Amino acid sequence: MAEHRRLMTMPAAGNRTKLIIVGAFAALALVYVALIVLSGGGVRQGTVVSGVSIGGMSTADAVATLDSTLGKLSRRPIKLEAVGKEFVVKPKDAGLAFDAKATVASATGRTFNPIAMVADLLGNSEIEPVVVVDEPALSGQISGISLAIDRPATEPTITIKNRTAKLKPGKNGRALDVEATSAQLVDALLAERVPITATVVKVPPLVSEASAEESAALARSAMANPITVTAGDASAKLKPKAIARALSFTVVDDTLTPQVDGLVLQRALDGKLAGAEVPGRDASFKIVRGKPIVVPSVVGKGVSDTELATAVVAVLGNEPPDRKVTVTMAVREPAVTTEQARALGVTEQLSTFTQNFPYAAYRVQNIGQAARNVNGTLLLPGQTFSMNDAMKERTEKNGYTVGFVVGAGGVFAEDLGGGVSAATTTVWTGAFFAGLERVSTQAHSIYISRYQPGLEATVAWGLFDMKFKNDTPNGVFITTAMTNTSMTVTFWGTKVYDEIKAEFGPKQDIVPFTTIFDKSDTCLGQSGMDGFTIDVDRVFMLDGKEAKRETITTHYRPAPEVKCGKKPKPGEEQGKPGSNKTPTAQPDSAPAVVVKPDPTPTPQSTKKPDPTPTPQSTKKPKPTPPPVEDAAPAPGR
Repeated sequence: MAEHRRLMTMPAAGNRTKLIIVGAFAALALVYVALIVLSGGGVRQGTVVSGVSIGGMSTADAVATLDSTLGKLSRRPIKLEAVGKEFVVKPKDAGLAFDAKATVASATGRTFNPIAMVADLLGNSEIEPVVVVDEPALSGQISGISLAIDRPATEPTITIKNRTAKLKPGKNGRALDVEATSAQLVDALLAERVPITATVVKVPPLVSEASAEESAALARSAMANPITVTAGDASAKLKPKAIARALSFTVVDDTLTPQVDGLVLQRALDGKLAGAEVPGRDASFKIVRGKPIVVPSVVGKGVSDTELATAVVAVLGNEPPDRKVTVTMAVREPAVTTEQARALGVTEQLSTFTQNFPYAAYRVQNIGQAARNVNGTLLLPGQTFSMNDAMKERTEKNGYTVGFVVGAGGVFAEDLGGGVSAATTTVWTGAFFAGLERVSTQAHSIYISRYQPGLEATVAWGLFDMKFKNDTPNGVFITTAMTNTSMTVTFWGTKVYDEIKAEFGPKQDIVPFTTIFDKSDTCLGQSGMDGFTIDVDRVFMLDGKEAKRETITTHYRPAPEVKCGKKPKPGEEQGKPGSNKTPTAQPDSAPAVVVKPDPTPTPQSTKKPDPTPTPQSTKKPKPTPPPVEDAAPAPGR
């Protein structure tokens, strides 16, 4: 009987267990439903964005809260410091913005994950703020800052004077770490405002110190002993003094490489090769009463400048008796004969253009030297003109002097050849209206007021060039003329089109300039200039109709406003450009007066243009700071 009672109680106990389990699940379900209800339909409980709590708020309230806190902070200017300069970056101009709506959207809506719901109720859930970055705008701001900070490395140089080679060591340059600085600005957008120190890296010279020393040793060996030149049955010696006059060194890749002027060597040999040389001359043109007239060619006999220079360079480092070269003495046919010149079709004026510039002694000398070198250039059909080749490297030996330029940072500096970009612009504009094919042109990196925006060019020795091609079936003859405040270029040939016109579009993609506070003693101050993009159309007219059109797009970077001294504290009077300094430089990138060249050819004198400027002193000038001349990198070089 007892056994029977035990068997009867077992089902009852099992039912109670089931009821307990069912009750537990029901309780959990009620808790889960309660959690869902508590989580609401707005921002999840416990949500925090960069220290700002928005948990449990409605979407609208959360957006308003973030906009009044983080949004307000994100719109405040950011200060950036580097190399003693301070920049003020406005987030809006840099394309940086905090998106409160997108941030709240990532934290709204119900979640059905019970673990996440409990975590939301018991603790905080950090949500990453959504930051919108306009990459082109940020890049534009960084470019403006780079313009003020970057400095190219100074390569070592070898100067030869009185048979002595003097080596001037190179110097490190500097460059803004663009990627790191961009990241710093983005990170600083929602942080408390404290000045950011930008990341600046060293830029070493291409030529190492050891390599420069080797080149200097080669220079000393080159001038230590004469070189014997043999041509046919005649021979003569090039004295060390002549070698020194012809020798120079220029940077090629990562080496100071010797260059020899073959014409200087040939003149040193004049009359010493047993009278075997007979001067020759290519046919050319001169302008008489406004018309090109052929100047006949002359057949000569002698040694090729190029061959002589190449042979001499090969033995510069040799010791006697291995300082002997053999070159060819032969008839030197003119490259252009009289008959060829007459068939070139150089019969009328294609274009003429005058570029004005403010007077400065160094400008007259440097632009005048460039004008003399370009004057008389004859381009055969298919030939390409190189401004660097025509002007030659800007050195004292080649007739150039020191003048003011704007370096890579948009700050005043002195350099050889300052001003020759005016000559480059003059020649390119003349070629533009002559209808010649554009091969390569580099505009200034910042806008310079006296030039027509988009229709100007600069050069930098070893970096970039201005080139155009004679794509006509006829020859093109180029003449230049100088005054102390202008350069004129005239192109002669045979017209292919009736007229060449320039049509200028509006300024686009304007990038605001930044403000720099410069505490250095060398600060000159300057006004700022926004960066922009502009299109210039060259329109070719034939028989009263448009025959073709080509567009040239130019991008100008913003030029920073430079204020001398420390950044004033709140409440203090803001400094002015160049305050308490030499009268403020009005940079060509931020002018008070704009001089726009008239593309319409103006009548020129019927006399042959005289590119010779007013004679200048041979001493190195010490000019007072003029308006900014050229633009980075290594402008006007």
